[in-house]
Amino acid sequence: MRTNNAKVKNVIISVYFILIVLAILLVTVFSAFKDMTDNPLTAFLIILLILAALFFVIHWIAKYFEYDSDGLKVVITNKGLLLSDYFNYREHTIEFEKDRLSGFKIHNYLIYRELVLYIKNKKHDHVKKERFNVTLVARKKRKYMKQSLSKMVKHNRKAYNS
Repeated sequence: MRTNNAKVKNVIISVYFILIVLAILLVTVFSAFKDMTDNPLTAFLIILLILAALFFVIHWIAKYFEYDSDGLKVVITNKGLLLSDYFNYREHTIEFEKDRLSGFKIHNYLIYRELVLYIKNKKHDHVKKERFNVTLVARKKRKYMKQSLSKMVKHNRKAYNS
């Protein structure tokens, strides 16, 4: 099974555009914030900090996700969404054989979703934990990915017990 969230890129660009328009609007209507504080510099810094926090939260959440379980190996990639065509930044890729997967979890936080994989090391009995951002992956795709991973884990448990 192959899936990714490439179509979300336009939504993130739109959100950044809205943030920029909102920042320009707040600067032009700056006098409306005089009720909060008498010092205009303080009001400006408060607005700037709120917009910067929103920008970085969106930057933290916005990641490209790709899942490929066709063949003998599973390949999962997380990388930056906007500039990933030009800069290879924030990339986290893992490739492992299907029989090494010992378990997985999907954590749903308030504004963040995370896929945690438990992968056995071939040489030792050590289990490695790998985390991937799946926040912008559609619910239907997460469901199919969960089914695929469950099938692998179930197959591995049967092979280990017999």
